[in-house]
Amino acid sequence: MPGIYLHIPFCAAKCPYCDFYSVPWRRELAEEYTAALLRELSRWADLDPFRADTLYFGGGTPSLLPPRQIASLIQLCRERFGLPEDGEITLEVNPRTVDEKTLREYRAAGVNRLSVGLQSPHLEELSLLGRKHSPDQAAQTILQAAEAGFTDISADLILALPGQTVQTLEKTAAFLSALPLTHLSAYLLKIEEGTPFGAAPPDRLPDPDQAAELYLAAVRLFDSIGFSQYEISSFARPGFEGKHNANYWDCGEYLGVGAAAHSFRKGRRFFYPRSVEDFLRTAGTVSLPVDDGPGGTPEEYLILRLRLIRGLSLSAYASRFGEDAALALRQKSDSLSRKIPHLFRFDGETLSLTPEGFLLSNSIFPYLTD
Repeated sequence: MPGIYLHIPFCAAKCPYCDFYSVPWRRELAEEYTAALLRELSRWADLDPFRADTLYFGGGTPSLLPPRQIASLIQLCRERFGLPEDGEITLEVNPRTVDEKTLREYRAAGVNRLSVGLQSPHLEELSLLGRKHSPDQAAQTILQAAEAGFTDISADLILALPGQTVQTLEKTAAFLSALPLTHLSAYLLKIEEGTPFGAAPPDRLPDPDQAAELYLAAVRLFDSIGFSQYEISSFARPGFEGKHNANYWDCGEYLGVGAAAHSFRKGRRFFYPRSVEDFLRTAGTVSLPVDDGPGGTPEEYLILRLRLIRGLSLSAYASRFGEDAALALRQKSDSLSRKIPHLFRFDGETLSLTPEGFLLSNSIFPYLTD
């Protein structure tokens, strides 16, 4: 079943590396925005009814919304989209925005999975990233979340930071292993245009070879503390792979609501403009998001599935796109696996990338999609 993504575009401060759409948080604006989300969700429930099995609050900093506002959105999704009581409901959390009381209230509201913006357990790296929390604050948030009843807690990390070494990653792994975490998301630092880092990149950025070494070291270290890699940037203890994102990687349908949110429904992709003002003005009306063309193409499905360690099933590909398309992909896969077996694997049914292959995936995909 499809998932629902709600974009909460508020931040107390903008991190210098981040290019996600966000605006400064104001209590009154957040109230208006929550009301607009409720109107727009209701409109979609009337216009295109479907049953959802996951709900994801992303941002921005969703934990700037008080629990009562999060509760109202969850309740509407349950009433209008059939979101089950045990459906995965994820809230992204900044450690500076929550305490044990608010965490308990989020849990009582129905949130059952947290994604904590740790980014790094090292103070100097947090300072470089513009993060205002300390490692101790992040650890306390994770411990308080467990005490509040959360049994599924993820932490976000950034890899290939200036000055980062395999030794600092070993300390990161030790820090993580002492916490009640079930999932890790680890992303290579990317310098994005239009961000402060894009205008003035930090000194001592790792070169591509150093970044690759750090990524592969993280894969090994996370595995050593019980987090198996299941996607390019995702690691989990057994049974705790994220369900909402898994739907994206299977080219599944989802509805994204809110300023800058993207969707894929009925073969089409569409999005809301990056403007809170426009969303407040149009939410709940007959106006639709901006069409972004067709989705779910063979190329898109292949690229998304190859983000996963388990890769792409050729029989599943054939059932979606036909035997002729599968035969062509089989021939390409067989040839590629013989040329670069350390990067790309094919056993006659499943094609997949190795961790080393993930690092070169953008160079490998054209050989499979052309």
